[in-house]
Amino acid sequence: MFRQYNLAVLSHYSYLIGSGGEAMIVDPARDINRYLADAKELGFKITKVYLTHSHADFVAGHMELAKATGAEILINEGTKAGFPHKPLKDNEEVKIGKVRGVVIMTPGHTPDGTCMLVHTPASGAKPAFVLTGDTLFIGSVGRPDLLGEGMSAAALAEMGYHTWKDKLSKVPDETRIFPAHGAGSLCGAHLSDKPVSTFGEQKKENVYLSHQDLNSYVMAVIDGLPEAPQYFKHNAKMNHDGPALVDWDKTTPPALPAAEVESRSKKGTWLVDVRDAKPFATAHPSGAINIGIRGRFETWTGIMIPWGEPFILVGSDKEVSEAAFRLKRIGYDAPAGSLKNGIEGWQQAKLPVGSLKLIQPQDLHKQMQDGTAPVIVDVRLPTEWMALRIGNVLNIAVNKLFTDGKRLSGNMPVLTVCNSAYRSSMGGSVLLKMGFKDVMNMEGGSEAWIKAGLPTLSAIGGGHGAAAAPARSIRLPDRIAAADLKRMMMDLPGTFEIVDIRPPAQFADYNLPGSMNADIADVISNPAYLNGAVPLVIVDRDGSLAMAVGGILSQKTQRPVKALFGGLEAYWKESGTTSPAPGISVPAPSLKPAASAPMAPVPAATPEAPKKKSAGC
Repeated sequence: MFRQYNLAVLSHYSYLIGSGGEAMIVDPARDINRYLADAKELGFKITKVYLTHSHADFVAGHMELAKATGAEILINEGTKAGFPHKPLKDNEEVKIGKVRGVVIMTPGHTPDGTCMLVHTPASGAKPAFVLTGDTLFIGSVGRPDLLGEGMSAAALAEMGYHTWKDKLSKVPDETRIFPAHGAGSLCGAHLSDKPVSTFGEQKKENVYLSHQDLNSYVMAVIDGLPEAPQYFKHNAKMNHDGPALVDWDKTTPPALPAAEVESRSKKGTWLVDVRDAKPFATAHPSGAINIGIRGRFETWTGIMIPWGEPFILVGSDKEVSEAAFRLKRIGYDAPAGSLKNGIEGWQQAKLPVGSLKLIQPQDLHKQMQDGTAPVIVDVRLPTEWMALRIGNVLNIAVNKLFTDGKRLSGNMPVLTVCNSAYRSSMGGSVLLKMGFKDVMNMEGGSEAWIKAGLPTLSAIGGGHGAAAAPARSIRLPDRIAAADLKRMMMDLPGTFEIVDIRPPAQFADYNLPGSMNADIADVISNPAYLNGAVPLVIVDRDGSLAMAVGGILSQKTQRPVKALFGGLEAYWKESGTTSPAPGISVPAPSLKPAASAPMAPVPAATPEAPKKKSAGC
């Protein structure tokens, strides 16, 4: 017996393997009732729990299952887990009735990553399938940058390269793959929403596996990763040490009077309004952040609400109970309370009420044509913004609004937009909390915009729009964040070129190590900048000219072109580097492309209308 479980709100797959009256649960979620119920129904006793590694994006249920069933917990000996367990060695066999699992060490995503080759009586010497954990996803591989200071992303990516080349690539092509995550997970990039694949399919379809040499593989794996949520490192530690047991019968937080909630809010307690965007827009407690329970609620709470800080839930009794239950999946175990009688109780107490104006796409489009539109902020990730957007709008990801939103004027009208209005409602609530006076949200997001036949801008390929107002199609350079550039400079020197287009006097004052100074006109016209095999990174003072020059180059070449987002001002500020003193000068190298091993091309994805997923995607 083999069963796959899909916890869609966390893009998390877990598994039950049963044979001969016993069962093993693989990478379980913290709420374990589904496993207990199925094992009982199928006549299995759960005797083993297998963790492929110490997960970071959710709190695993290994301690809950061990307590409930007495099951033995299996994990890599290299994990040095802080709970009772059986340490697994490379190529160790695990038996579940007549099913045999062979554990192999597969570092890459983490140093302690493992996979299990599962042999059934019918499969014989060849494995029937492989449980790949976070080592190999369908369409992707596990991101190698979650250890922080412990080990560089490039070092782990190198381990992942050898894991694939030396071990997993040798598994028979027809063997099925069952990973721990699917589309939407932040444990990797570009994951497929297919729940199962084969090694043969992945050799053809997984772009990361197409890189035949080490350097190009490493660059592909560490390039363009979204920022890891701040709660990841805390969940990883909980899973390593052994999460505390949960009393699932006591998950609803105490209901607090409105006056007490307001008092706590003024002292720094977060108010998390879990209702949908429309009721939140109509009325909400002043200062509340809207993280709707109908989207990826767990992940977004873990992104927006700092770990360990007190928070109070706002919503109906049913919504609050569900929210508190789900938050235990990511270790947010103890909300400080909930707002008694919800927004009605708040209004009855005559406390400050906030609202968020909703605008229809057609009305916003008319304002944009008339020149009367508010400042429009797309709160999606930069990669999403680059691929498809509703026009020439500003991009500040929702998780960056508290810091980067300070660039905006609180007295100017501001409108937020995303794919579905889930994140833009969240973003609007952040701006209101920051003191912005006139904040709006485009109802339905870009999905509604496209459905209305309104024009869009896209990076490459066809856009979307009505026949009367066709979409513009332009090719734009990638934007690279300061922290990502710093990491590349440390981990992968010599695998890219940096061109500084500031005036020579400014370049002489300070510059990035290894960068060359060039005149803008020369960069645009000199073929040497078009023909290099390695990525070209353009930098300037604030990022504006670099983006423009990068855009021009991108029309002329297939060479990867990147612009430093925010320029050198952002680099010194955001990368954690002290601003340089004048006079720091690095001689400009000759205008010869840096030598590099050939990079296997990665097919460019053609932008298309956002697919309808959960509201939080």
